[in-house]
Amino acid sequence: MEKTQKAVSRKKKVSPCLTVIALLLVVCGAVVLLYPLYTNWLYNKDVQVQVDTFRGQVEKQTEDLPFEDLYQELMRRNEQLYLEKQRNLTDPFSYERSNIDLSAYGLEGNVIGFISIPKMDIELPILLGANNENMRLGAVHLTETSYPIGGVNTNCVIAAHRGYSKAAMFRDIEALEIGDEIYIENFRETLVYRVVELRVIYPTDINQLLIQKGRDLVTLITCHPYRHNYQRYVVFCERAESEPEA
Repeated sequence: MEKTQKAVSRKKKVSPCLTVIALLLVVCGAVVLLYPLYTNWLYNKDVQVQVDTFRGQVEKQTEDLPFEDLYQELMRRNEQLYLEKQRNLTDPFSYERSNIDLSAYGLEGNVIGFISIPKMDIELPILLGANNENMRLGAVHLTETSYPIGGVNTNCVIAAHRGYSKAAMFRDIEALEIGDEIYIENFRETLVYRVVELRVIYPTDINQLLIQKGRDLVTLITCHPYRHNYQRYVVFCERAESEPEA
């Protein structure tokens, strides 16, 4: 009987090393789970600083219509894109370099505005030029597509990563449904668009991104499937002129 009790006692003893290892595993697991939340929180704080800086520049404008020269130039370019049928939109490299210097019009930085998507709980800066550096910072405007100021015969194409190491970005884009709203804040106003179509395309399907006559569109695009990049997930959004019918 005494030998049995000693054997049971030995079985109940746990090595201190095993305890430490177990605790380390728990801590590491918690870090792995919480780190993306932490980096996303830091990213969102940085975006808010950018928003405040951007709005501060707009508020400093003394004219009734801020950055009027820039607005008129972008309107001219959007019309030209439509009339020329986006002839320079020939391959993915067409997207990468911005064709306009915002600072020449008094708007410092390469941020032309912000996109907010309540359904995805994100707000991202919109940078000009879909190159790798800009895509690490936020959403990007694809050069040779309409600038994000709205208007008939425009289609502003905005791309973002399908999740980045420091931020969610367009990771949850498949949560969007027909009728969901997105907001584009530029240097003049905030434009409201509603999701009207969802589509999966291939990277070479450039014709899917063209301006559609008579429509005011914003098109969101990102890699698909999630964690792969051989297709593109596309969300077409149309300018909301009135409240949706009940």
